[in-house]
Order: sequence, then structure tokens, then C-alpha cells
Amino acid sequence: MTDSFIAGFAPPPDDGGPAWWFIYCQDKLLVTRDGPPRLPLVRRASELGLELDAPRYLGLWQGRPCYVAWAPGQAPPPAGYDWHGLYGLALGWPEALTALGGRAKQILAWEKRNRFCGACAAPMADDPKERARRCPRCGLVAYPRVSPAVIVAVRRRDKVLLGRSPRFAPGRMSVLAGFVEPGETLEQTVARELAEEVGVQVEDIRYVASQPWPFPDSLMIGFTCQWAGGEINIDGEEIVEAGWYGPGELPRIPPRSTIARQLIDLVIGDSAELDPGGGWR
Repeated sequence: MTDSFIAGFAPPPDDGGPAWWFIYCQDKLLVTRDGPPRLPLVRRASELGLELDAPRYLGLWQGRPCYVAWAPGQAPPPAGYDWHGLYGLALGWPEALTALGGRAKQILAWEKRNRFCGACAAPMADDPKERARRCPRCGLVAYPRVSPAVIVAVRRRDKVLLGRSPRFAPGRMSVLAGFVEPGETLEQTVARELAEEVGVQVEDIRYVASQPWPFPDSLMIGFTCQWAGGEINIDGEEIVEAGWYGPGELPRIPPRSTIARQLIDLVIGDSAELDPGGGWR
């Protein structure tokens, strides 16, 4: 049985077997309470005793259909289940399953934001041929949104530039990131974000890898670059603390499952130690 995911729009014929269910209540996902967290594997969502919005088909995972749905309001979890944040699950789940959970979350968020037309305010309808919402009055078509953002590790000799967002707990730091502005190349975004947030100039900007980041709908595009000038001068809004760190002096950094950690390891070597749980150390 394969762990690969096959995306789909139209569900396959019902063979009477169970399906995987990604059920979100606000930003929390329904998973089993005992043992390693697992998705519900049931034939019908009604077996869980939850009132759900209309489910959406995602595709096949491990050869079984996958569906996603909202549980409105503050629904209590069924017996044997808990609501759990996707980011926490990502620390222990296989990468493919975490990505699928993010896909489910982004599709639900897109649908919720596009219940009404942004041009004429008429109720939107599902397009029967593709994953899109179409306005029956003016014809506007809305596709699932993906917001590109760069994330970058800056090298200065044997050190990497790390910063702390005000959203991070004290002591937690990561490489810097920012959203792409209209009309910018990705490389221009890297240079601008670093200049704006910490006051440094960079060169030799090189693409490394990308990672979907469903918080809420980003695609993180990873780069490395070399420090070219300027000393750290934080903006105090996006970044409230920053510094240069080498091997053996790292603060608490992201887990290995994140592109941020991959970039840190690439710049200073795979030398940072994590706690046994694999999270921020």
C-alpha cells in the first residue's frame, strides 16, 4: 500500500469501504485520542456524530478516498477523538500526510472566503468541471488562492542570520520570511525583506526548495544568500530580535520537518540538536 497522494476532483464510485476524513473545527483537525494521532477512517462522516458542512473530495491516499469538511462552531469532539492543531501534528506525521492536511485546510479556507462573489456579491456556485467557484450572475471565477512567500537563510562566514517574530515565544528564532509584492521577482523580494526587516544587504541569492505552508495559504520558497553589507537594525514590528549564530550557539530553532530548518542546516551544517520530540529545542 502506497503513501502517495493522487489528487482528484470527482470522487470514485462508492465501493462500500471506509474513507479518510479531514474534519476541521475552526483551525483544529479531528484525530484519534489514543496512541499516535490518526485521521478518522469511516465510511460516512455521520458515523462520528458530527454535523458537517458539505464534504469535499480531495483524492486518494493509501488507495482510499479522502474527504474534507467543516464542523461548525465549537463542536465537541466525538468519543475517542480530539481537536488538534495541524502544526503540532506536522512534527510527528509523515511529510505526505502533513501536506495533505494542509491541502485540505487551504481548500476549506478558500471555499469559506468565496461564498459570495467579490465583484457583484451574488452567491457563488461550484464549477462542475474543475476546483473553482463561479458567479452565475457576472461570471467571475475564483480558484484556490496560493500566496507566494520567500524564506531565506543569510550566511556571514560560518554564521546564519536568525530573527524572532513577535508571534514567536521568547527564545524561539528562525530564518526570515516575507510575502512577494506585485511586480517583484522572488530575488527582489529576498533583498527587500532583509533590508526592511533587519537592515542588511545580500548577494548570491540562490533557490533551494519550496514547501506548502497552509497558515493560511502560503507557498514558502526557500533561498540562501551571502551577507554583502550593513549591520543588524531591526524594524521592531516584523522582527523584534535578531542576531548571527554559528554552530554550538543556536537558540531554539524550528523542527527538521520545516523548510526553515532545512535552510539553517544547509548554511551552518547539520549540527543543531533537537529535543527527543523533534520540536523547537
